[in-house]
Amino acid sequence: MKEEKTTRDMIVETNRDVKWICRTLEEMKESIGDHENRIRALEGFKSESAGKERQISAGVGAGAGGLVAVLMKFLQ
Repeated sequence: MKEEKTTRDMIVETNRDVKWICRTLEEMKESIGDHENRIRALEGFKSESAGKERQISAGVGAGAGGLVAVLMKFLQ
């Protein structure tokens, strides 16, 4: 027959379970923190890239505007 657990055995088992749950929750918190840091880094990269694209398009627009002005001057 199956031996019945004593109160002490159940307390020891519960204590082990609680420690395991606490460790697992701590690992989950660390993982979530790591994911949040990665997301922030990607958002920063994205906004940095968007800023560079705006600078490039502004430069191209200025260059094209200057070229049109020069062509208009010669065509007149």
